[in-house]
Amino acid sequence: MFVSLRYSAACSDCGAQSECHGVQALVGDRLRWDVESACPACGSAVAVCGGELPAELRKRILAEHGRRWLRVTVPPGRRVTVLRVLRTALGLDLATAGTALDRVLAGDHSGTSPEVERLARRLREAGVTAETTSRPPDA
Repeated sequence: MFVSLRYSAACSDCGAQSECHGVQALVGDRLRWDVESACPACGSAVAVCGGELPAELRKRILAEHGRRWLRVTVPPGRRVTVLRVLRTALGLDLATAGTALDRVLAGDHSGTSPEVERLARRLREAGVTAETTSRPPDA
């Protein structure tokens, strides 16, 4: 699963408009991203990838592709399972995970398609019914 986008940005070498291609992908159980740009004016080419998705790239992806929401059905007595998955998957402390749990149960957890699908997969692996949707809660 992946989302991609094209956009223009100023070349870091000459300032002309470069063509940029960005991708966020869910590869196995890991989120990956990369951006490649090429300047037609000076020939400069750059490829960048890394850990945390840069905020500007995430903002562009959400603007172009929209948000995805997580919907879960938690069987009785399985809230702790969801809490544990949230802590592990999102790297949260217990207090923050509790707030995230409330948002997930309310249908208010959203993000890019790969981000939400990764969390949904982890929840399904833990025995919780989880899916992604393009519609916000109560829409």
